[in-house]
Amino acid sequence: MRAADRERAIVDEAIRFFAERGFEGQTRELAKRMGITHSAIYRHFPSKEALIERVYQEVYLSRWSPDWGPMIRDRTLPLEARLTRFYLDYVERVFEYNWVRIFVFSGMKSFGITSRYLDIVRREVIEPAAAELRHELKLPDPKAHPLSERETELFWGLHGRIFYLAIRKFIYATPIPPDLGAIVRDAVQTFMDGAKTTMPRLVSNTPRLGV
Repeated sequence: MRAADRERAIVDEAIRFFAERGFEGQTRELAKRMGITHSAIYRHFPSKEALIERVYQEVYLSRWSPDWGPMIRDRTLPLEARLTRFYLDYVERVFEYNWVRIFVFSGMKSFGITSRYLDIVRREVIEPAAAELRHELKLPDPKAHPLSERETELFWGLHGRIFYLAIRKFIYATPIPPDLGAIVRDAVQTFMDGAKTTMPRLVSNTPRLGV
């Protein structure tokens, strides 16, 4: 097998292996599972941490769409329509066995995958969406009146509500509705109905810059 093909095979099997066993799984066990020597893995990856970093690149960064950030900021559509489009696409891309289980295992073992990924979500989705809701409701611009933690927590709540469906399916192994599109639309619509009432109150309680 060519070196590039062997490396590809190791990465693919490592994704499945860590999704099943978590990051406590040893590279020696991974090698045995693949029918290769332990040293063969280390010819391609100098450490277990390097292999985990490659898994992060493959499973998470490769599934993040560069269109999602601009989609949230596209003011040609109402924010509810933008959020619905985003979460329909998000569910399609990330509701997958390996993605969800590695995400959860990483969070428990502090390998950094979870925190790094959630930082992208915060930067590209949560904070822009909160700013866009300010704009839609004709509330002060965040540049002059910074977003509060309570405002962004509203959007984390929506994100968590939708992602919990994946937790139920791939972690708890319990049934979830077959029509996730309808569930996403209900979640976004319910969120927006409440946020339109709650957001002005939160903004009015947030100090302005220089005040």
